[in-house]
Amino acid sequence: MTKKILLLCLLFLVPLTSLFAQLPAIERIEPANWYTGFKNPALQLLVRGEQMGRKSASINAYPGVKLVSVQKVDNPNYLFVNLAISPQAKPGKFELTFAEKGKATIRYTYELKARTNHTTGVSNKDFIYLIMPDRFANGDASNDQVKGMKDQSFNRDSMYYRHGGDLQGIIDHLPYLQELGVTALWLNPVLENDEFKTSYHGYAATENYRVDRRFGTNELYQKLVAECHKRGMKMIKDLVHNHIGDQHFLFLDPPAKNWFHQWPKYTGTTYKDQTLFDPYASKADRKLMTDGWFDHHMPDVDQQNPLVKNYITQSHIWWIEYAGLDGFRLDTYAYNDKVFMAEWAKAITREFPKFTFFGETWVNGIPNQVFFTEGNTVNQHFDTGLQGVTDFQTYFAINEALNGKFGWTDGVNRLYTTLASDYQYKDPTQNVLFLDNHDISRFYSVVGEDFDKFKSGIILLFSLRGIPQMYYGTEILMKNFSNPDGLVREDFPGGWPADKVNKFKASGRSAKENEAFDFVKKLANYRKNNAVLQTGKLMQFVPEKGIYVYFRYDNQKTVMVVMNSNEQAENLETARFAERIGAHQNLRNIISGQQIPIGNIQLPAKTTYIFELQ
Repeated sequence: MTKKILLLCLLFLVPLTSLFAQLPAIERIEPANWYTGFKNPALQLLVRGEQMGRKSASINAYPGVKLVSVQKVDNPNYLFVNLAISPQAKPGKFELTFAEKGKATIRYTYELKARTNHTTGVSNKDFIYLIMPDRFANGDASNDQVKGMKDQSFNRDSMYYRHGGDLQGIIDHLPYLQELGVTALWLNPVLENDEFKTSYHGYAATENYRVDRRFGTNELYQKLVAECHKRGMKMIKDLVHNHIGDQHFLFLDPPAKNWFHQWPKYTGTTYKDQTLFDPYASKADRKLMTDGWFDHHMPDVDQQNPLVKNYITQSHIWWIEYAGLDGFRLDTYAYNDKVFMAEWAKAITREFPKFTFFGETWVNGIPNQVFFTEGNTVNQHFDTGLQGVTDFQTYFAINEALNGKFGWTDGVNRLYTTLASDYQYKDPTQNVLFLDNHDISRFYSVVGEDFDKFKSGIILLFSLRGIPQMYYGTEILMKNFSNPDGLVREDFPGGWPADKVNKFKASGRSAKENEAFDFVKKLANYRKNNAVLQTGKLMQFVPEKGIYVYFRYDNQKTVMVVMNSNEQAENLETARFAERIGAHQNLRNIISGQQIPIGNIQLPAKTTYIFELQ
């Protein structure tokens, strides 16, 4: 057996002996601090250091804080300390003491801080803008490469290397986002990914409590959130429950055998979500789906291990409070243990009742997607507690409406049918709508760079039910297909000092790009200032002859959307929609401001209009 094969075997078996020559007495305690006032009094500290598992632990007298137990595991480098923080505990510091006969006593000062986060969460009143931090803007060149980190690649000409975008670059361009009408930011994961390659995307974390140093610091992330809040914008943190990076200290030196799902040899997930709800599925297939690894360098964590569950959940509660977060996006939701995720949802909402989260459910089929959402609505016999999802089914339907040929189930009828299936959700308005993201082809390319179709898609995004989400650069017609996905993760032009053009400014954009930007800006800000497109009711009419009509309405306003999906101009008689039009006499085009009388509407080919009824 060669040395290379032996090393691979060791990695797959997840050895319990430390791969480090020596650890400091206390390498880390996580979480490094906590907060008073949480409803759950339990706090579990992960203490890591050389032979820490051999030591006893105690705390000095501190009102409201009690040492409940000390838990030892297979690996002697870990100790888990269970504390109880009563509601009467006040902010302050107390001392943890670790002792072993014949060894020097170790003392650690632990701090309890006061809670300050009173978030209202993210809702259908918001417009989310998705940013891949490494590819948006470089505000601090000094952290492009960090000495000692494993990935030293830095080349903007390579889609796989780091490009230097960071948190400061996002802060610098908040005015641009505010002008566009954005009310919430979703950043791809910002936790440290100290992996050897492709570390830029953030989905293989090697730390749970530290921002990647090439993006900035924890303090800078905290500042970014505060700057967003000053502008009436919210922050959504991207979380990965299912896996970590293989350079995470918990994988290199795991506390116990069952910290990860282990296989005799590398075994990947089947990506077959059907096995989770298929009444005829085999246990073996379900296990492959949930316990198989997402990728070779992404170990699958065992979410049935109580220590794992505590570690993950506490880190998320800590980030909400520390940074002042408003929401979570949950990556690869379908691959998680469903019992744990339901427990996690309860734990989060118990401490932050108005906090919101939505899960990535990249599946095919409306029932498949509904299965993962809260409420026992499709005979799941289980409530996930998941408030909303990334609405891939509506995404597929929008693409079919724009690119497909009208038929009984095709073209705009696909969109009509998808929305008609909303009865299966507890609350479909919490689903996140999108035209593209970091994993799929950019929208402008999907519609064949047809500007009329582009505008139609934007109208659908901002006027259908749910929470609209836009991927960075869509508003300036960035394009490409996701084969490979690095092609849809290009730099935003103007985010780097050396860029020849700056598309953050109107002067740097072409006429067509400015038209697209202004179109998005107009609709986003109209939606921002008009509750009818946020929380208004939806009524749709059966599509006829390739024309699809729906309304958003409340007690103050009514908005009418008319989509002509045909390759030729059409004439629409509005009498059919009297139920919703009522006594209104005129239609005002929200984009152009032009007003026309209700009656016959001339519809150019492949065009969508959005009107406010007068």
